Amino acid sequence: MQSVPTSHAAKPAAFTEKKYIITLVFVTSLFMLWGIAITMGDILNRHFQNVLHVSKAESGLVQFSIFGAYAVMGIPAGLFMKRFGYKNGVLLGLGLYAFGAFLFVPAANAQSFGFFRGALFILACGLATLEAVAHPFVAGLGDQRTSDQRINFAQSFNGLGAVVGPLIGGYFILRGGQEHSNDLESVKLLYQVIGSVILAIAIAFAFVKVPPVQDAHAVETDSYAVSTDPAELAAPKGLFQHSHFVWAVVAQFFNVAAQGGTWAFFINYGIEKMGLAAEKASYYFALSMVMMMIGRFVGTYLMRFIAPNKMLAGFALGSIAMCLLITQSLGWPSFIALLFLNFFFSIMFPTIFSLGLKGLGSHTQQASSFIVMGVVGGAVFPPLMGMIADKDVAAAYYLPIICYIVIFAFGAKFYKVK
Repeated sequence: MQSVPTSHAAKPAAFTEKKYIITLVFVTSLFMLWGIAITMGDILNRHFQNVLHVSKAESGLVQFSIFGAYAVMGIPAGLFMKRFGYKNGVLLGLGLYAFGAFLFVPAANAQSFGFFRGALFILACGLATLEAVAHPFVAGLGDQRTSDQRINFAQSFNGLGAVVGPLIGGYFILRGGQEHSNDLESVKLLYQVIGSVILAIAIAFAFVKVPPVQDAHAVETDSYAVSTDPAELAAPKGLFQHSHFVWAVVAQFFNVAAQGGTWAFFINYGIEKMGLAAEKASYYFALSMVMMMIGRFVGTYLMRFIAPNKMLAGFALGSIAMCLLITQSLGWPSFIALLFLNFFFSIMFPTIFSLGLKGLGSHTQQASSFIVMGVVGGAVFPPLMGMIADKDVAAAYYLPIICYIVIFAFGAKFYKVK
């Protein structure tokens, strides 16, 4: 594949185009919606420990149900998107999201942890579909040279959703002294409201006219130029022959593994190491999401001056330092490090995603599905961290360090398009 002409590369790349603005606003809102859903899972993790009397290791299966759906739904979502387009992919994702939320009603009536996990799995199939669609969708709403900025911008609103989720969950589910603080009635009512809101958004989006979207990764710029050797041009690579893509899947697996484990036991850390009430710990969890949102806005701005891969490697080192502080149980210094951990892994998901899609051309949609499947890492780590957390919740934070070492390697070396 040839690089674009120098005259084109020299022109400043706009963030997006006027015709895409309404679509960009709507798709960006989707990032907020799944941010709410993901972090609400961490609130449920703690609530199920109290109400359904499950251990930390068992409650980690909440994250297994959520992130495990990504492994199941990643490829089907990509195939659906390729066959029926981005808009219908969004509608499918919102439909599954709403259906899973409504299933919380019979799950609460049955007081069944297994039923709740099934409802969460279906809801998360919707989230996986939205993520598989939304990332290449946002990347395609303008020039490839600004695709990293657009994805990080959209993910900033995912950070906003991640702030809203713990605030909603802390107030309606974990708040002590309210009538239903020790049962499942508040969970049932809350998810009825969530399902209704998501269904209304799906109906509204059905009436949005989406302009034709070009594949932003089909044409390469000088920054990510690939070989122009005639032999290579004559024999295009298969998807898994692109080593940077394979590494992106691996890096995303470990990134979401670290994220899922960090969030799953944040409230436990606040209660056991800081002596906080569950409701107050959930509000600190929301504050940590503010740190993530700030990190994404800051990261989006800094990527105008610093290469995305270098930002990724630097933030991975910062995450390692925070984990080392957290594990030492130093009181407030360790808890502040736990808050700042979200700042440092803020840019990781969207940046890994964007770097992994570079130069894939017609493989872009399929590649998006596989990178979304990498999210299954979030299903693996919470139960493992839970086994350690049952003994010492601080010691459990040694495990994410392994993840950040892999992410550093991807950002420092293996991101390169060959």
